[in-house]
Amino acid sequence: MSKTILVVDDSSSFRTVVKLALQKAGYAVVEAVDGEDAKGKLEAHKPNLIVCDVNMPRLDGLSFARFVKAGPFKFTPIIMLTTESQETKKAEGKAAGVRAWITKPFQPSQLVDAVSRLCM
Repeated sequence: MSKTILVVDDSSSFRTVVKLALQKAGYAVVEAVDGEDAKGKLEAHKPNLIVCDVNMPRLDGLSFARFVKAGPFKFTPIIMLTTESQETKKAEGKAAGVRAWITKPFQPSQLVDAVSRLCM
């Protein structure tokens, strides 16, 4: 059975790029437009891993990561895929429970490698 990845990004074109790379690698993908939307999809889809942007409307990625880690999905690995590259943001992500940080623009193979390492 394929693993399910929840992709959370407010850019539909960016979600498509990520989805195609992950589907090509054999993963099932569920998309969410921001952290609020993603909260509703956690229970329904029980993802094995989350790929999330930092800057989004309604609920940003770091707040969403804190929400995930405070609940029943606290062991679900989270990869941040973002334009943010400051060490302070990365430290905030690590404190929120983020397992990997990939900066945009990125190589799809780099994302697939990180997903396969964290999605056991």
